[in-house]
Amino acid sequence: MLKLIQKFLQINRYSEVKSEFKDLFLSHPNYPSLFAITDSFDLLSIENAAVRVPKEQIVDLPSNFLAYFKDELILVEKAKNFVRINTMKKGSQKISYDKFLLDWNGVIVAIEPNNVVARENLRVELSWLKYFVPFLLLGGLSFFYNTYNVFSIIFLLTSSLGLIVSTLIVQEKLGFKNSVISNFCNLSTNSSCNSVLGFNENYENKWISFSDLPLLFFGASFIAILVQPLSSSIFVGFLSLLAIPVIVSSIWIQKFELQKWCVMCLMVSFLIFTQSLIWFSSDLFTLSFSFSAIFPYVFSLALLIPIWFVVKSAAKNVLDNENSLKELKKFKRNYSLLNFLSKKVTHTNGFEDLRGLNFGNRNAVVRLTIVISPSCVHCHKTFQEAFDLVLKFPDKIYLTVLFNINPENVDNPYKAVVERLLTINRLTPGKTVEAISDWHIKKMSLKRWLKKWQIENVSMMINQEINKQYEWCSKNDFNYTPVKIVNEKLFPNEYELSELKYFLNDFVDEKETILERIA
Repeated sequence: MLKLIQKFLQINRYSEVKSEFKDLFLSHPNYPSLFAITDSFDLLSIENAAVRVPKEQIVDLPSNFLAYFKDELILVEKAKNFVRINTMKKGSQKISYDKFLLDWNGVIVAIEPNNVVARENLRVELSWLKYFVPFLLLGGLSFFYNTYNVFSIIFLLTSSLGLIVSTLIVQEKLGFKNSVISNFCNLSTNSSCNSVLGFNENYENKWISFSDLPLLFFGASFIAILVQPLSSSIFVGFLSLLAIPVIVSSIWIQKFELQKWCVMCLMVSFLIFTQSLIWFSSDLFTLSFSFSAIFPYVFSLALLIPIWFVVKSAAKNVLDNENSLKELKKFKRNYSLLNFLSKKVTHTNGFEDLRGLNFGNRNAVVRLTIVISPSCVHCHKTFQEAFDLVLKFPDKIYLTVLFNINPENVDNPYKAVVERLLTINRLTPGKTVEAISDWHIKKMSLKRWLKKWQIENVSMMINQEINKQYEWCSKNDFNYTPVKIVNEKLFPNEYELSELKYFLNDFVDEKETILERIA
């Protein structure tokens, strides 16, 4: 399901958020429901709609959308005379409109295409380039110091390609999913890399598995040929010939026992068979092996094995940590848990009368209040997180900024910051965002900030407001900052304020439920 949705995002030019969607979707407490999909879209600010439409309106639907077909979520791409559907079980298929309408229940999920031109292709190219540069440099040095002939160049190229394919196989085996590998591994209904790579995995050695062997073989071959091109190529060709029984065994298992093909494994088999065939068909197979031919390969293998064990162990730890983190996120994103941990503000009398700095939609369901102090270092982060939420979800969040500072403490130099912020907000509200951003986001020094934001005098009304906010905080024993309040409940310390975005739709549903009960 995840791959289908990521492909859906890619078609609509949202490739840059595919990874972020994966984290949101897999950690959603309602995974893998339709709500988990649309809620994750909402969190990414992707306009979407999940609706049931009459079947005769299919001509008016977008060119691509998600739909339920035979009780399965699929990706639909409309064409002039047919519909292309992508399913998790059968891959891509072309069917007629009549056949699609027969088994479609009318439910779709559509998103607004991203019209912002992204430089994703350039980023992808650069990300791949950084992996190839070291190999190109090593190859250049080898060509500069060694002599190559056609035979050794062919073996260097086939070993390089084998190393790339073997790396992708190991990546798939370990669980690091990649769209490139997935496309190769699911070319047809008879192909499945996971089935082949997982065969007899219970009997594999703790340290080394069958999927590691091609990586070590081609890795050692690549390094050895760079060191001694001609002699190492001869030895690699001989080893490829010895590996033929293993290739035949692998093909037999895929054909008759598993009845599934691993496309990546077949590519490895083809490369090894090609190397053995080239070696055997040349006159070089009659040459005897000297120590100079064997040593580079043995040395390369001895170098790679311990390095690979360390890298493999580290990769498994990373993957385990990622899976644990997803489970933790799923646990934390449970709205019932948030409600349980949220405590009501003890004294709410006078809360609505406080006049702080306000941002966002006054009619928003989520009313976020933060109580901060200009001298509090942690308040910088709290304000930035709160303000970022308003910028990202301006229609769903209404932010109020209050201050907890003793008005009678004339020795506090930061009192002037609060006085000026409230004054600016009252007299020139259009400058409020810049003024508070200079302090809490740009983190200007006190001297520089006061010089930039000068006012003539502080009115009695402002002093009274500061005192009113201070007394309300004292009444609730808020002797600390920052304080985060959501809909008159204290936001739990177990959550980062930025995680409030996960529950916006839950707050909306809760309010709608309350209104229905009242009605």
